Amino acid sequence: MNVADSERLSRALEKLGYNETNSVDDADLIVLNTCVVRQSAEDKALGRLNSLKQLKANNPNLIIALMGCLVGIKGNPALEKRYPWVDAFAAPSDPEAILRAIQEKHTAIFAPLSNVSDDDITGLLREEFGIHAGSLHAVSENLPIVLGCSHACAYCIIPSKRGKERSRDPKRIVEEAKTMVARGAKEIVLLGQIVDRYGLDRNDGVHLAELLKMVNDIDGLERIRFLTSHPNYFTMDMIKAVATLPKVMPHIELPIQAGDDGVLKAMRRGYTNAQYREIIARIRDLMPNVSIGTDIIVGFPGESEAAFEETYKLLADLKLDVAHLARYSPRPGTYSERLLVDDISAEEKMRRFRRLETLQKQVVGDINQRFLGQAVPVLFEGRAKGKWRGRSPHNRLVFVESNEHLLGQVRDVHIDWAGPWSLLGTLA
Repeated sequence: MNVADSERLSRALEKLGYNETNSVDDADLIVLNTCVVRQSAEDKALGRLNSLKQLKANNPNLIIALMGCLVGIKGNPALEKRYPWVDAFAAPSDPEAILRAIQEKHTAIFAPLSNVSDDDITGLLREEFGIHAGSLHAVSENLPIVLGCSHACAYCIIPSKRGKERSRDPKRIVEEAKTMVARGAKEIVLLGQIVDRYGLDRNDGVHLAELLKMVNDIDGLERIRFLTSHPNYFTMDMIKAVATLPKVMPHIELPIQAGDDGVLKAMRRGYTNAQYREIIARIRDLMPNVSIGTDIIVGFPGESEAAFEETYKLLADLKLDVAHLARYSPRPGTYSERLLVDDISAEEKMRRFRRLETLQKQVVGDINQRFLGQAVPVLFEGRAKGKWRGRSPHNRLVFVESNEHLLGQVRDVHIDWAGPWSLLGTLA
């Protein structure tokens, strides 16, 4: 979601005459787009912000802006007081404060911006998400369809930082997707904090399954992905849509967060271990070879050793394709920070994290061995360390050595080597 917000801002800046630079020393405008889901991300952002103070002292005309969840939808007066050298503080998915700062400051400095008006700023904001004006176009594009979140999990700060859930107009989404495809995108990733809640706050009858069908009909589009889902809202209509729509890739992100019912209740997730297993069984019944990813938080307040073992057993039993692992850290303002005691030591959290990491490495390694000797279609997104890098329909990372220009192509790749995190192959 932050990538999509940054792309939206970049597009607006390009239309104002700005170009990207690889050196902060050469920049007239520096924007930090921030995440605060974990403490480490917040600390990194603030450290980076401090490092920019000297640049501002050297160049008073430099505009420094802070954007994203560190600012939040309600603003952050404490940050504004702490960092007086920052010119603009912008909420998530709302770059208006940055564009206004440019209008007030840079229009007096840069001739190309001298005629920027309120109507220009309003027009740029109305465009919302879409496409870069002049940059090289990505093979895979992020397209937000739900902004904010109204399902307040106990540990999550997103609702207070990104605001209540707002599903975007489906016609607008489809038009933006068509624009992306016309400019070269082969894959579109539909985004939402809980993406399968799309449309629940609207009365036009278009939910995620219907939206997937609309996007699936776009000529020239090769692949569709969506994330992240929630077990409570992943209906049979959604399962059937993934199973039957040819452009929707067979990969589903469906976080469970913990395997113990008591911990799940304390997390305010709204389902049980048994219910999650039942959903996975329904998905696999229609799509036996589907790829499923999940999220796990270890060390949530009150998680006993027995409770942790339930999580370990669930991962061992279900053998999911991806498990994004995190250690619990209390976020100020959340339910768990206010009312629960962070009673698991950092050492114990790391021990549990490592146990799950070791288990998942073995599980994924075994799953990936099934691809050895097979030919899989790969959409190539770029180069890395001298090889072409792309993804299979099941979201496996695949590397290929080739002198051909493969960017944006879907090519069959014969898999010659399979590890737990990636596959190596040759063009079939």
